[in-house]
Amino acid sequence: MELAQERDAGTNVISPAGRVDGSNSAQFHEALVGALSDDDNRVILDMGGIDYISSAGLRVLLLIAQHLGGSSTPFAVCSLAASVDEVFRISGFNQIITVFGTLDEAKAQLA
Repeated sequence: MELAQERDAGTNVISPAGRVDGSNSAQFHEALVGALSDDDNRVILDMGGIDYISSAGLRVLLLIAQHLGGSSTPFAVCSLAASVDEVFRISGFNQIITVFGTLDEAKAQLA
């Protein structure tokens, strides 16, 4: 699991890559929490590099969304691969977490 990060005008874009499953979900959670800052006005998780996510990975995203919701920081994910998008739709996570097709769309809508 790799994690890249870019901050621009209060928007924190976090870009993980690889698989997220039970074997690395704790590491994924720690990495995401470590990438957050009190100075973030918006957080976008660019999931274009994630080719698989399990229920353990979805749980991590829910925890991050709850954490950010407590601080009223807008949170969204974008660029879901077809297989990850299917998991989001089947599990109903697209009703819980805002999903955008592209990073540019997410930046524009959360601005």
